[in-house]
Amino acid sequence: MRFLAITLVVHAPDPATGALTPTRQRLREVVESALLAEELGFDGFGVGERHERPFLSSSPPVVLSHVAARTSRVRLFTAVTTLSLLDPVRAYEDYATLDHLSDGRLELIIGKGNGTAQRDLFDVTPEDQWERNAESYELFRRIWREDKVSAEPRFRPRLDAAEVWPRPYQRPVRVWHGSATSRESVDLAARYGDPLFSANVTNPVGPYAELVHHYRERWAHYGHDPAKAAVGAGSAGLSVARTSQQAVEAFRPAFQAQRAFLARAGAEPTFRDLDDFVERSSALIGSPQQVIEKVHRYHEQFGHSVLHLAAEPAGPDRRGHRRSLELFQSEVAPVLRREIPDPPWPWGPVAPDDDT
Repeated sequence: MRFLAITLVVHAPDPATGALTPTRQRLREVVESALLAEELGFDGFGVGERHERPFLSSSPPVVLSHVAARTSRVRLFTAVTTLSLLDPVRAYEDYATLDHLSDGRLELIIGKGNGTAQRDLFDVTPEDQWERNAESYELFRRIWREDKVSAEPRFRPRLDAAEVWPRPYQRPVRVWHGSATSRESVDLAARYGDPLFSANVTNPVGPYAELVHHYRERWAHYGHDPAKAAVGAGSAGLSVARTSQQAVEAFRPAFQAQRAFLARAGAEPTFRDLDDFVERSSALIGSPQQVIEKVHRYHEQFGHSVLHLAAEPAGPDRRGHRRSLELFQSEVAPVLRREIPDPPWPWGPVAPDDDT
């Protein structure tokens, strides 16, 4: 099994003091989190893409380029690239450049994105968002593979034997399809033989497992080898400590801050209380052995080979979160690496003759 540390670059006031970290400092914290992920032995570091409050993750290729310059081993993920909002030609240019600068360490997780504010910002409607996502991906995919592209897309100007530079380093970059609740993204991934990444953060395991099963069914429907299907999964929080009581108490302030945020937004919480959240969500909260057992329970449902964890704390306690990451890597990750297989490909740059 492989492990990613990801961040959405949340920029919110400290729930206790109301103080807001300056933007410059907050972005530097993200880079420090990436350096820590590499130091601790994580396999990948991911940055989300959101174009609305309270996030500072509107430009993942810029952030990841800086991370690429400061690291040497960790693979660089987007979590996710919202292709429904982007011109696929421009997105290709940004990410092909980043792929060269990182010596082929880039992997993309794509998705339609969510949030009314960012749809309004880019003049995208809920009705056409899925069509934009599929069209942008199909064109992005062609540009990565073909030296000249002709196309008449619906949502951007036509291309007539267009050459888009730079030509890629990885041939092609690996693209995962991020899925939360939609069968459209699952079917798109299966159709093209791409790996699936289940969000797996908001609800209990049931609806996510259903979509993963659907992905495997569609994968076989499209004629792909079942042994080559790959699934990743998210987690809703992290707090690892020597005892479950210590882990739960360490996570309590972050949970309370999340509940307060939902209340301000007028949203109903999915989980009754912290105990319910620990038991039924995908959050990894407990002793090392409890976390190992929980990942195995989810693996029984998903068969996943990649797991993402929060690179940064949900609250202000960065030192406590670092201790959780350290304990995860020293006592949890080695066991899961032994007991759960890796994805069905080498963990490194995609070679020109790699058909994945």
